Amino acid sequence: MDAHFLGIPELAETPSVAVVVDVMRAYTVAAWVFAQGAEKIVLAESLDDALALKAAHPDWMALKDGPPAPGFDMVNSPGMLRSADLRGRTVVQKTTAGTVGALAVKEASLVLCAGFVVAEATARLLRARSSDSVTFVVTGEDGRADEDLACAQYIARRATEPVTDPAEFLHRAARSRAATELSEGVRQGVHSDDVELCLELDRFPFAMTAEPEGSLMVLRPYTVPPLTDNAPV
Repeated sequence: MDAHFLGIPELAETPSVAVVVDVMRAYTVAAWVFAQGAEKIVLAESLDDALALKAAHPDWMALKDGPPAPGFDMVNSPGMLRSADLRGRTVVQKTTAGTVGALAVKEASLVLCAGFVVAEATARLLRARSSDSVTFVVTGEDGRADEDLACAQYIARRATEPVTDPAEFLHRAARSRAATELSEGVRQGVHSDDVELCLELDRFPFAMTAEPEGSLMVLRPYTVPPLTDNAPV
């Protein structure tokens, strides 16, 4: 597998297969949203679009980065979502980098959204699809966020190698600028457990695929079929 690691501004053309990585916190949050029972996540272009979607669908819920705001039901924090009952709900998500990255590659034939919490399932899906070339979109800090790059590199390694030690990659993420800012309260809308939850390797057994549905880009959980006896692990 030929892996490319690009920031959002570096996406000059639409890749065939894209893995959009946002560890802290968009796609850790998305995984928790599904774990709490949500049916789907609609990735919004802007805060105004998120509110408009919710206004058009009163039973939908909306979440955003930063502190609580009128019209939004939740903030982009895995720690704050653990007690939420989202069974059967549709959630509209708008974040600073993660949702932007997914929308930037929405024309790709396969779009996966990932963090450490779904790393193995994501790697297994890439192996199952036998993708020759994969573009990993490192969403944070215009492609320089080490937590996202470390996660992307780990998934790429797991997709091609039978044994990969995650320690180095998790250590890099734990020492990243984003982890420091979350731990020190620099960012708003943060729970004290957010960093720890973002670094939980393979917490969930599903991957997450994003596809256009009408005019919307919709994220859903995807259960990867079990590997056969002669498949790589």
